[in-house]
Amino acid sequence: MTNVIILKIVTKLVCGRNSLIQKATVVIEPLAPFDLATSSLVFIDGNRCVRSYQNDCFSQVIDVGSRLVWARLTSNGCVNNPKLTLELYAEGLCFSEEEKLQAVSVISRIFSLDMPLESFYSHVQGDFVMARVTQMLCGFKFPTTPTVFEALIDAIVEQQISIKVARGIEERLAVMFGEAVIVGGEKFFAFPSAAALVEAGVEGIRRVGLSLRKAEYIYGVSQRVVGGFLDLEGLKGCGSKEVVDVLDGVRGIGVWTAELTLLRGMQRFDVLPADDFGLRRVISRYYCGGRSINAGEACRIADVWGEWRGLAAFYLIIAEVKNVSV
Repeated sequence: MTNVIILKIVTKLVCGRNSLIQKATVVIEPLAPFDLATSSLVFIDGNRCVRSYQNDCFSQVIDVGSRLVWARLTSNGCVNNPKLTLELYAEGLCFSEEEKLQAVSVISRIFSLDMPLESFYSHVQGDFVMARVTQMLCGFKFPTTPTVFEALIDAIVEQQISIKVARGIEERLAVMFGEAVIVGGEKFFAFPSAAALVEAGVEGIRRVGLSLRKAEYIYGVSQRVVGGFLDLEGLKGCGSKEVVDVLDGVRGIGVWTAELTLLRGMQRFDVLPADDFGLRRVISRYYCGGRSINAGEACRIADVWGEWRGLAAFYLIIAEVKNVSV
Protein backbone atom coordinates (compact mmCIF):
# COMPACT_ATOMS: atom_id res chain seq x y z
CA MET A 1 0.00 0.00 0.00
CA THR A 2 3.00 2.28 -0.47
CA ASN A 3 1.19 4.74 -2.73
CA VAL A 4 -2.33 4.33 -1.29
CA ILE A 5 -3.38 7.00 1.19
CA ILE A 6 -5.99 6.38 3.88
CA LEU A 7 -7.92 9.64 4.29
CA LYS A 8 -10.52 8.73 6.92
CA ILE A 9 -11.76 5.75 8.95
CA VAL A 10 -15.18 5.66 10.61
CA THR A 11 -16.79 2.75 12.49
CA LYS A 12 -20.39 2.52 13.64
CA LEU A 13 -23.15 0.09 14.55
CA VAL A 14 -26.17 -0.23 12.27
CA CYS A 15 -29.39 -2.19 12.64
CA GLY A 16 -29.93 -5.24 10.48
CA ARG A 17 -33.12 -7.23 10.08
CA ASN A 18 -32.31 -9.69 12.82
CA SER A 19 -29.11 -8.43 14.43
CA LEU A 20 -26.72 -5.58 14.85
CA ILE A 21 -24.20 -5.14 12.07
CA GLN A 22 -20.81 -3.59 12.46
CA LYS A 23 -19.93 -1.16 9.68
CA ALA A 24 -16.59 0.49 9.00
CA THR A 25 -16.05 3.15 6.36
CA VAL A 26 -12.61 3.87 4.97
CA VAL A 27 -11.92 6.67 2.50
CA ILE A 28 -8.82 5.97 0.46
CA GLU A 29 -6.90 7.76 -2.25
CA PRO A 30 -5.26 5.43 -4.78
CA LEU A 31 -2.42 6.34 -7.07
CA ALA A 32 -3.87 8.26 -10.02
CA PRO A 33 -5.13 7.70 -12.59
CA PHE A 34 -7.79 5.16 -11.61
CA ASP A 35 -11.24 4.44 -13.03
CA LEU A 36 -13.27 2.05 -10.87
CA ALA A 37 -16.05 1.64 -13.44
CA THR A 38 -13.74 0.51 -16.26
CA SER A 39 -11.62 -1.59 -13.91
CA SER A 40 -14.78 -3.38 -12.71
CA LEU A 41 -16.23 -3.95 -16.17
CA VAL A 42 -15.71 -7.73 -16.02
CA PHE A 43 -17.90 -7.90 -12.89
CA ILE A 44 -20.98 -6.11 -14.25
CA ASP A 45 -22.94 -9.34 -14.75
CA GLY A 46 -21.57 -10.93 -11.59
CA ASN A 47 -23.61 -12.58 -8.84
CA ARG A 48 -24.16 -9.93 -6.16
CA CYS A 49 -23.81 -12.57 -3.46
CA VAL A 50 -20.30 -13.43 -4.70
CA ARG A 51 -18.69 -10.56 -6.60
CA SER A 52 -20.24 -7.88 -8.78
CA TYR A 53 -20.26 -4.31 -10.00
CA GLN A 54 -23.78 -2.92 -9.85
CA ASN A 55 -25.14 0.58 -9.38
CA ASP A 56 -21.62 2.05 -9.46
CA CYS A 57 -20.53 -0.21 -6.60
CA PHE A 58 -18.09 -3.13 -6.51
CA SER A 59 -18.79 -5.72 -3.82
CA GLN A 60 -17.08 -8.90 -2.65
CA VAL A 61 -16.40 -10.91 0.51
CA ILE A 62 -12.80 -10.44 1.62
CA ASP A 63 -10.56 -11.89 4.32
CA VAL A 64 -9.33 -9.29 6.80
CA GLY A 65 -7.10 -11.71 8.67
CA SER A 66 -9.30 -12.72 11.59
CA ARG A 67 -12.61 -13.14 9.74
CA LEU A 68 -14.43 -12.67 6.49
CA VAL A 69 -16.36 -9.45 5.83
CA TRP A 70 -18.52 -8.09 3.04
CA ALA A 71 -16.85 -5.15 1.29
CA ARG A 72 -18.43 -2.47 -0.92
CA LEU A 73 -16.29 -0.06 -2.95
CA THR A 74 -17.54 3.14 -4.59
CA SER A 75 -15.82 6.04 -6.32
CA ASN A 76 -16.17 9.62 -5.09
CA GLY A 77 -13.54 11.31 -7.22
CA CYS A 78 -12.51 11.43 -10.86
CA VAL A 79 -9.98 9.46 -12.91
CA ASN A 80 -7.11 11.88 -12.30
CA ASN A 81 -8.07 12.64 -8.71
CA PRO A 82 -9.53 9.37 -7.47
CA LYS A 83 -11.07 8.89 -4.05
CA LEU A 84 -12.72 5.67 -3.01
CA THR A 85 -15.08 4.81 -0.18
CA LEU A 86 -14.67 1.30 1.19
CA GLU A 87 -17.51 0.04 3.38
CA LEU A 88 -17.04 -3.10 5.47
CA TYR A 89 -19.92 -5.06 6.99
CA ALA A 90 -19.96 -7.95 9.47
CA GLU A 91 -21.95 -9.19 12.40
CA GLY A 92 -20.22 -9.56 15.74
CA LEU A 93 -17.32 -7.66 17.16
CA CYS A 94 -16.40 -4.11 16.22
CA PHE A 95 -13.78 -3.80 13.49
CA SER A 96 -10.23 -3.51 14.79
CA GLU A 97 -7.74 -1.09 13.28
CA GLU A 98 -5.75 -4.08 11.99
CA GLU A 99 -8.81 -5.46 10.20
CA LYS A 100 -9.55 -2.13 8.52
CA LEU A 101 -5.95 -1.77 7.36
CA GLN A 102 -5.97 -5.35 6.07
CA ALA A 103 -9.18 -4.63 4.17
CA VAL A 104 -7.53 -1.68 2.45
CA SER A 105 -4.56 -3.91 1.62
CA VAL A 106 -6.80 -6.57 0.04
CA ILE A 107 -8.78 -4.06 -2.03
CA SER A 108 -5.54 -2.37 -3.04
CA ARG A 109 -4.29 -5.72 -4.26
CA ILE A 110 -7.47 -6.59 -6.17
CA PHE A 111 -7.40 -3.32 -8.11
CA SER A 112 -3.63 -2.69 -8.05
CA LEU A 113 -4.34 0.72 -6.54
CA ASP A 114 -0.64 1.52 -6.21
CA MET A 115 0.22 0.61 -9.81
CA PRO A 116 2.05 3.50 -11.57
CA LEU A 117 -0.04 3.60 -14.74
CA GLU A 118 1.71 6.77 -15.88
CA SER A 119 4.91 4.72 -16.28
CA PHE A 120 3.03 2.26 -18.49
CA TYR A 121 1.43 5.04 -20.54
CA SER A 122 4.77 6.75 -21.02
CA HIS A 123 6.41 3.50 -22.11
CA VAL A 124 3.88 2.81 -24.90
CA GLN A 125 3.71 6.34 -26.34
CA GLY A 126 5.73 5.21 -29.35
CA ASP A 127 3.11 2.59 -30.22
CA PHE A 128 0.28 4.50 -31.94
CA VAL A 129 -2.35 1.83 -31.32
CA MET A 130 -1.57 1.28 -27.64
CA ALA A 131 -1.13 5.02 -27.03
CA ARG A 132 -4.64 5.56 -28.40
CA VAL A 133 -6.12 2.66 -26.43
CA THR A 134 -4.59 3.81 -23.15
CA GLN A 135 -5.85 7.33 -23.79
CA MET A 136 -9.40 6.02 -24.26
CA LEU A 137 -9.17 3.69 -21.24
CA CYS A 138 -7.23 5.97 -18.93
CA GLY A 139 -7.34 4.67 -15.36
CA PHE A 140 -8.08 1.02 -16.15
CA LYS A 141 -6.28 -1.28 -13.72
CA PHE A 142 -6.67 -4.96 -14.50
CA PRO A 143 -8.37 -6.64 -11.50
CA THR A 144 -6.57 -9.53 -9.84
CA THR A 145 -7.48 -12.09 -7.17
CA PRO A 146 -6.78 -11.74 -3.44
CA THR A 147 -4.90 -15.07 -3.39
CA VAL A 148 -2.79 -17.12 -5.76
CA PHE A 149 -4.98 -20.16 -5.02
CA GLU A 150 -8.08 -18.40 -6.34
CA ALA A 151 -6.23 -17.31 -9.49
CA LEU A 152 -5.03 -20.86 -10.12
CA ILE A 153 -8.44 -22.46 -9.62
CA ASP A 154 -10.03 -19.82 -11.86
CA ALA A 155 -7.44 -20.50 -14.55
CA ILE A 156 -8.17 -24.23 -14.44
CA VAL A 157 -11.90 -23.56 -14.71
CA GLU A 158 -11.30 -21.27 -17.70
CA GLN A 159 -9.32 -23.80 -19.72
CA GLN A 160 -10.86 -24.08 -23.20
CA ILE A 161 -14.24 -22.55 -22.33
CA SER A 162 -15.70 -19.06 -22.70
CA ILE A 163 -15.17 -16.50 -19.96
CA LYS A 164 -18.93 -16.10 -19.52
CA VAL A 165 -19.42 -19.81 -18.85
CA ALA A 166 -16.34 -19.90 -16.62
CA ARG A 167 -17.58 -16.97 -14.50
CA GLY A 168 -20.82 -18.81 -13.82
CA ILE A 169 -18.92 -21.91 -12.70
CA GLU A 170 -16.62 -19.86 -10.46
CA GLU A 171 -19.63 -18.23 -8.82
CA ARG A 172 -21.25 -21.61 -8.21
CA LEU A 173 -18.02 -22.84 -6.59
CA ALA A 174 -18.30 -19.95 -4.12
CA VAL A 175 -22.00 -20.44 -3.40
CA MET A 176 -21.70 -24.19 -2.93
CA PHE A 177 -18.38 -24.43 -1.09
CA GLY A 178 -17.41 -20.95 0.07
CA GLU A 179 -17.88 -19.68 3.62
CA ALA A 180 -20.88 -17.38 3.99
CA VAL A 181 -20.94 -13.93 5.56
CA ILE A 182 -24.41 -12.95 6.79
CA VAL A 183 -25.28 -9.26 6.67
CA GLY A 184 -28.81 -8.25 7.60
CA GLY A 185 -30.10 -11.75 6.96
CA GLU A 186 -28.55 -11.94 3.46
CA LYS A 187 -25.74 -14.37 2.63
CA PHE A 188 -22.59 -13.39 0.75
CA PHE A 189 -20.03 -16.02 -0.22
CA ALA A 190 -16.24 -16.09 -0.24
CA PHE A 191 -14.14 -18.05 -2.69
CA PRO A 192 -13.80 -21.59 -1.28
CA SER A 193 -10.67 -22.59 0.60
CA ALA A 194 -8.50 -25.50 -0.49
CA ALA A 195 -9.73 -27.44 2.55
CA ALA A 196 -13.37 -26.91 1.55
CA LEU A 197 -12.70 -28.22 -1.96
CA VAL A 198 -10.88 -31.27 -0.62
CA GLU A 199 -13.86 -31.96 1.62
CA ALA A 200 -16.22 -31.57 -1.36
CA GLY A 201 -14.36 -34.27 -3.26
CA VAL A 202 -14.21 -34.76 -7.01
CA GLU A 203 -17.90 -35.61 -7.37
CA GLY A 204 -18.93 -32.62 -5.30
CA ILE A 205 -16.77 -30.26 -7.37
CA ARG A 206 -18.27 -31.64 -10.57
CA ARG A 207 -21.72 -30.49 -9.45
CA VAL A 208 -20.89 -26.87 -10.37
CA GLY A 209 -20.77 -27.84 -14.04
CA LEU A 210 -17.17 -28.95 -14.47
CA SER A 211 -15.91 -31.93 -16.43
CA LEU A 212 -14.58 -34.92 -14.49
CA ARG A 213 -11.04 -34.06 -15.62
CA LYS A 214 -11.18 -30.46 -14.40
CA ALA A 215 -12.78 -31.52 -11.11
CA GLU A 216 -9.87 -33.93 -10.64
CA TYR A 217 -7.37 -31.16 -11.39
CA ILE A 218 -8.96 -28.79 -8.86
CA TYR A 219 -9.20 -31.52 -6.24
CA GLY A 220 -5.57 -32.50 -6.82
CA VAL A 221 -4.31 -28.91 -6.49
CA SER A 222 -6.38 -28.42 -3.33
CA GLN A 223 -4.96 -31.62 -1.85
CA ARG A 224 -1.42 -30.44 -2.51
CA VAL A 225 -2.11 -27.08 -0.88
CA VAL A 226 -3.77 -28.62 2.19
CA GLY A 227 -0.99 -31.19 2.51
CA GLY A 228 1.71 -28.51 2.38
CA PHE A 229 3.21 -29.81 -0.86
CA LEU A 230 2.33 -26.67 -2.84
CA ASP A 231 2.93 -23.28 -1.24
CA LEU A 232 1.29 -20.96 -3.72
CA GLU A 233 1.72 -17.76 -1.70
CA GLY A 234 5.36 -18.69 -1.12
CA LEU A 235 5.89 -18.81 -4.89
CA LYS A 236 5.49 -15.03 -4.98
CA GLY A 237 9.13 -14.78 -4.00
CA CYS A 238 10.23 -16.75 -7.07
CA GLY A 239 10.91 -15.58 -10.60
CA SER A 240 8.19 -16.03 -13.20
CA LYS A 241 10.02 -18.85 -15.03
CA GLU A 242 10.49 -20.74 -11.78
CA VAL A 243 6.81 -20.36 -10.94
CA VAL A 244 5.81 -21.66 -14.37
CA ASP A 245 8.17 -24.62 -14.00
CA VAL A 246 6.75 -25.52 -10.58
CA LEU A 247 3.11 -25.21 -11.64
CA ASP A 248 3.69 -26.94 -14.97
CA GLY A 249 4.74 -30.01 -12.99
CA VAL A 250 1.29 -30.29 -11.39
CA ARG A 251 -1.34 -32.43 -13.13
CA GLY A 252 -3.79 -30.28 -15.06
CA ILE A 253 -1.61 -27.17 -15.12
CA GLY A 254 0.19 -26.22 -18.30
CA VAL A 255 2.11 -23.12 -19.28
CA TRP A 256 -1.04 -21.14 -20.20
CA THR A 257 -2.68 -21.85 -16.83
CA ALA A 258 0.54 -21.00 -14.97
CA GLU A 259 0.99 -17.73 -16.87
CA LEU A 260 -2.61 -16.68 -16.24
CA THR A 261 -2.04 -17.42 -12.55
CA LEU A 262 1.06 -15.22 -12.58
CA LEU A 263 -0.91 -12.37 -14.11
CA ARG A 264 -3.99 -12.55 -11.94
CA GLY A 265 -2.64 -14.04 -8.74
CA MET A 266 0.80 -12.44 -8.49
CA GLN A 267 0.34 -9.23 -10.48
CA ARG A 268 3.15 -10.12 -12.87
CA PHE A 269 2.04 -7.74 -15.60
CA ASP A 270 5.06 -8.54 -17.76
CA VAL A 271 3.69 -12.03 -18.46
CA LEU A 272 1.86 -12.58 -21.75
CA PRO A 273 -0.14 -15.84 -22.08
CA ALA A 274 0.46 -15.88 -25.83
CA ASP A 275 -1.13 -19.32 -26.20
CA ASP A 276 -4.47 -17.79 -25.27
CA PHE A 277 -6.66 -17.70 -28.37
CA GLY A 278 -8.67 -14.73 -27.12
CA LEU A 279 -5.55 -12.64 -26.51
CA ARG A 280 -4.13 -13.51 -29.94
CA ARG A 281 -7.44 -12.66 -31.59
CA VAL A 282 -7.67 -9.23 -29.97
CA ILE A 283 -4.02 -8.45 -30.69
CA SER A 284 -4.67 -9.36 -34.30
CA ARG A 285 -7.77 -7.18 -34.44
CA TYR A 286 -5.83 -4.08 -33.47
CA TYR A 287 -2.47 -4.85 -35.10
CA CYS A 288 -2.91 -7.41 -37.91
CA GLY A 289 -6.24 -6.68 -39.54
CA GLY A 290 -7.93 -9.62 -37.85
CA ARG A 291 -5.98 -12.38 -39.57
CA SER A 292 -4.99 -15.49 -37.62
CA ILE A 293 -1.66 -15.10 -35.80
CA ASN A 294 0.40 -17.56 -33.77
CA ALA A 295 1.95 -17.16 -30.32
CA GLY A 296 5.30 -16.10 -31.78
CA GLU A 297 3.75 -13.25 -33.74
CA ALA A 298 1.79 -12.12 -30.69
CA CYS A 299 4.98 -12.05 -28.63
CA ARG A 300 6.83 -10.02 -31.27
CA ILE A 301 4.07 -7.42 -31.34
CA ALA A 302 4.05 -7.34 -27.53
CA ASP A 303 7.82 -6.84 -27.28
CA VAL A 304 7.39 -3.08 -27.62
CA TRP A 305 5.23 -3.07 -24.48
CA GLY A 306 8.19 -4.33 -22.46
CA GLU A 307 7.51 -5.09 -18.80
CA TRP A 308 3.86 -4.12 -19.32
CA ARG A 309 3.06 -6.64 -22.07
CA GLY A 310 0.48 -8.58 -20.05
CA LEU A 311 -1.33 -5.46 -18.88
CA ALA A 312 -1.27 -4.02 -22.41
CA ALA A 313 -2.88 -7.17 -23.79
CA PHE A 314 -5.75 -6.83 -21.31
CA TYR A 315 -6.15 -3.19 -22.33
CA LEU A 316 -6.88 -4.53 -25.80
CA ILE A 317 -9.48 -6.94 -24.42
CA ILE A 318 -11.31 -4.12 -22.63
CA ALA A 319 -10.92 -1.93 -25.72
CA GLU A 320 -12.74 -4.58 -27.74
CA VAL A 321 -15.50 -4.87 -25.12
CA LYS A 322 -15.99 -1.08 -25.22
CA ASN A 323 -15.59 -1.05 -29.01
CA VAL A 324 -12.66 1.40 -28.94
CA SER A 325 -11.49 2.34 -32.44
CA VAL A 326 -7.96 3.45 -33.35
